[in-house]
Amino acid sequence: MKKDLGETTVGIEASIAAVLTYACGFITGIIFLLVEKKNEFVRFHAMQSVIVFGAIFIIQAGLAFMSFLLFLSPLVSLAGFVLWIVLMVKAFQGERFKLPIAGDLAEEKLKSLGRNNGGGSNQS
Repeated sequence: MKKDLGETTVGIEASIAAVLTYACGFITGIIFLLVEKKNEFVRFHAMQSVIVFGAIFIIQAGLAFMSFLLFLSPLVSLAGFVLWIVLMVKAFQGERFKLPIAGDLAEEKLKSLGRNNGGGSNQS
């Protein structure tokens, strides 16, 4: 039986919306942060997406300028791909899967935005 993760502003099932926050990395994370106003589960995944994939983007860009570290780029890409798959699967399963550093940062940022209180029973 699937968990009730509450209603969303976007009108789709919360677990599907949470998966979509990861679909195109930090871009879809930003979009969902802007449009999803009431579901805390979706907002958490959106913020975590922005933090994780924004950081990976910055790391990749930095490696592109440091040719002596360019050999690390494929490793960062592989790690990013694995994280992308894991995070989407966990979101689809209705799990609030919190990465060690990024998850804590996501919660802090949501609290500072003052929108960490909507969306029904969204705890896992």
